[in-house]
Amino acid sequence: MPSTKFFHSTRKIIGAGVNYKEILRLTNAPKPDAPVIFFKPISSLLDAEPSTFVPTIRVPRVFGGVINFEAELGVIIGQRCANVTPDQAMAFVGGYCLALDMTGMDFIINARPKGLPWCLGKGFDTSTPVSRFIAVKELPNPDDVRVWCDVNGVRKQDDSTSNLIFPIAELIAYTSRFMTLEENDLLLTGTPAGAGPVRHGDVIECGLGDGLVQMRCSVVDE
Repeated sequence: MPSTKFFHSTRKIIGAGVNYKEILRLTNAPKPDAPVIFFKPISSLLDAEPSTFVPTIRVPRVFGGVINFEAELGVIIGQRCANVTPDQAMAFVGGYCLALDMTGMDFIINARPKGLPWCLGKGFDTSTPVSRFIAVKELPNPDDVRVWCDVNGVRKQDDSTSNLIFPIAELIAYTSRFMTLEENDLLLTGTPAGAGPVRHGDVIECGLGDGLVQMRCSVVDE
């Protein structure tokens, strides 16, 4: 099963885009036929477990000093699985974490209409801060946990995973049809509405539930 420092042996990070109902409502977009899946490299991971220092998210020069914050529930795979059904999927969950999916949004916006990959906008160093490992018993109902995020003390995101378009079990089952999921792989379940830009000097605080876990990161120019 995953260790408390699960990211030391994470082999892949899988993200789900556009996965909250409120985002569809605000954009008047149709429900996707299937989860929108993308990858992030493991070199993007940043240990943001509370400590005596505030972890720093670095803004690459190529993004012009601006990146977007996206707070998410992360699911940590507990054992190898492939071609599982939604009914089977939760048995392969080893734990959870809080994560930020930092994004070069201008890059993504330019890539989308051209049908180009998102990886360069998603995969820069420090773009995936993660919290401590959360054991399954600490989060008995991951399908209804609050995800929130503040920037400089102002609330920007606040929603529940009960409003995911594709719940955790469906994300695991869908992804496992295409690739084997391995122990300590990290699945990011999507971010609520309200994600937006941050710049040098900004401070991001986010959390799961009412005190289950929190992270605080500062943003600095590369």
